[in-house]
Amino acid sequence: MGNIFPRWLNLLPVQALIGLGGIGTLAIAVIWYSFTPKYTRVGYQPQQPIPFDHALHVGQNGMDCRYCHSHVENSSHSNIPNAQVCWNCHGPGKVKSDSPKLEPLRQAMDPNYEKYTGQPIQWVQIHETPDYAYFNHSAHVNRGVSCVECHGKVNEMEVVSHEKPLSMSFCLDCHRNVESHLRPLDQITNLDWSAHGMDEKDREAFYAYVADKAGKPVAEVKAGHEGKEWSQEAMGAYLKDLWKVNPPQDCAACHR
Repeated sequence: MGNIFPRWLNLLPVQALIGLGGIGTLAIAVIWYSFTPKYTRVGYQPQQPIPFDHALHVGQNGMDCRYCHSHVENSSHSNIPNAQVCWNCHGPGKVKSDSPKLEPLRQAMDPNYEKYTGQPIQWVQIHETPDYAYFNHSAHVNRGVSCVECHGKVNEMEVVSHEKPLSMSFCLDCHRNVESHLRPLDQITNLDWSAHGMDEKDREAFYAYVADKAGKPVAEVKAGHEGKEWSQEAMGAYLKDLWKVNPPQDCAACHR
């Protein structure tokens, strides 16, 4: 009796193993690449048309982030400042108005300047949310999530870099452990603030702050917490309950 199956079927198991191995290798390569700095943009540090030194403006001069990024409290995105914002301080007769570094600003704003173009400054955007992901700045800022949580210590950066991965796992880690990331609203743009640095006076002020927001007596807010070790998590738990923070952890939170 002749063979029912053709001879090439003898190679089918080997071909299947090779195919599965190739698919597995490709899957591992994709996952591996997804965690590399090149994909997450960690370390990305482009040169800007004007070398704006955040360490000088924020760290030394004490400028609030919201002076330039003025929409973070009421908009889903954080705006890049236009030339007028810079011109407020660096216009004719003001701070270092003749600096060579401010050439693009004079071209954009000074109609009396011989090289005036009126064209906006072409800032390079560093932090970008993918088109398939939804992120609302105001929702986070108004519930106690500081700029430093996603952008790092920008107040210490001479040249701003992309410090955090801002990946899906990065966001989920925060949503699952939100107590570790909340702070009083008046400390949102104070990137050096830390709950661990609060002394007894600071704690009393915090209890008063919570009591005022919750409409409760200070004694009721403090009940059961006197003498306990102070931590970010303990303070964050207060704020989580106060503001009813319950960050979603399902796909619909970011993919709409």
